Amino acid sequence: MKTNIAGVITAGVIATLVMTGVGLYVAPMMGMPAMNPADMLAAQMGGIAAAGWAGHLMIGVVLAFIYATVAASRLPGPPVVRGALFSLAPWLMAQIVVMPMMGMGLFSSSAVLATGSLIGHLVYGAVLGGIVSVTAGAPAQAGHGSAAASAA
Repeated sequence: MKTNIAGVITAGVIATLVMTGVGLYVAPMMGMPAMNPADMLAAQMGGIAAAGWAGHLMIGVVLAFIYATVAASRLPGPPVVRGALFSLAPWLMAQIVVMPMMGMGLFSSSAVLATGSLIGHLVYGAVLGGIVSVTAGAPAQAGHGSAAASAA
């Protein structure tokens, strides 16, 4: 099935913005510090906010393409679950590689921050999975119980 590029870009941008909103507004309501990945990236890019936002959105779109073209058809469950499952991989990469590179330590040096990051990534993935299934040409149902899996 051909992937709708505009749909994947849209899904990646929306999911990234929702994830950021969770970090900025929902996390503090749950007793966690506000988290803004774009600001964290900007701090690594000379403090330029626009560069941080561009990098953050670009990462979200690149991950959306990986999800839509590689992972969506290989993961079990409905689209929202597949997206959430997919989001575990970028969360682990962020916690094991990116955070230590940014000086925050393994798993953000804090269970609270690592948990907040996990929640944000799960929200990103769930939103991504839902939108990609509608707009980007990814299969609506895949995995062990689907017709696609049965035909394989």
